[in-house]
Amino acid sequence: MADTMQFDLVSPERSLISVPVREVRLPGTDGDLTAMPGHAPTIVTLRPGLVTVVAGDGNQSEFAVTGGFAEIAADSVSLLAERGHPRAEITQEIFNEMMTEAHRQKKAAVEKADKHSMGEDIVTAAVKLLGDMEALGTHIGLDPNQATIPD
Repeated sequence: MADTMQFDLVSPERSLISVPVREVRLPGTDGDLTAMPGHAPTIVTLRPGLVTVVAGDGNQSEFAVTGGFAEIAADSVSLLAERGHPRAEITQEIFNEMMTEAHRQKKAAVEKADKHSMGEDIVTAAVKLLGDMEALGTHIGLDPNQATIPD
């Protein structure tokens, strides 16, 4: 078994990283997990959180993602993020934009559920997304209460 695997992280805006790694820690919707060389093939849905990458030389880097998918194979991990940034690039302003979008999604889910007299699952998912976004900001030292809440 190889000591490293290929890791690629892309968002709609750009390719964030493409390097050989020893492990990738992912915020999965069904729980956090770590992919390492030889991992069983799987596709994982991601929730907002930090992706931690441990390079072949042991150096770590972190990326904030708002969600997405990761395809894990024995020799690679390909992650397509809805929105992603290196942790060092996340400012309060960028985080506020992410939180405002999460609030918009929650509001839209509540309105849809009210209009159609159903959709509790959609509202629950939107509330969870908002909670995960708040936790991400708090974890990296940003204030989730500074975001604009849509009317």
